[in-house]
Amino acid sequence: MTESLRVAPAPEEAPFWEWCRRGELRLQRCAACGRWRHPPRPRCPRCRSAEVEWAPACGRGTVFTWTVCHPPVLPVFADRVPYNVIVVELDEGPLMVSNLVDATPGQLAVGLDVEVVFRPLGELILPQFRPRAAAS
Repeated sequence: MTESLRVAPAPEEAPFWEWCRRGELRLQRCAACGRWRHPPRPRCPRCRSAEVEWAPACGRGTVFTWTVCHPPVLPVFADRVPYNVIVVELDEGPLMVSNLVDATPGQLAVGLDVEVVFRPLGELILPQFRPRAAAS
């Protein structure tokens, strides 16, 4: 990698990245109405409450859509091209943009069952997804 990826998360995002650093997927859940949300936001899109909790997510979902990125890309990703970008519909409901890892290009498919894994990229620990074994 030619350069490091650095982020300065907004206050409502910082807990998400801290949980990822610990290897745990936690999402915001409205403490008033119970709606899960991602990405993190200061208010619930359903009831507008500012009351929030960081609840453990199961880390499973299905591929909602995907694409493969080719050059040009940001320099920090240049040594990774081509790479996939997936949108996962988490079992809790929210969508999450990520990558499919530990898989062949032929496995990329809408509806693929996936589970979260945590991998470093620069200073971040990213939640990425791999195909879920049929028994898990």
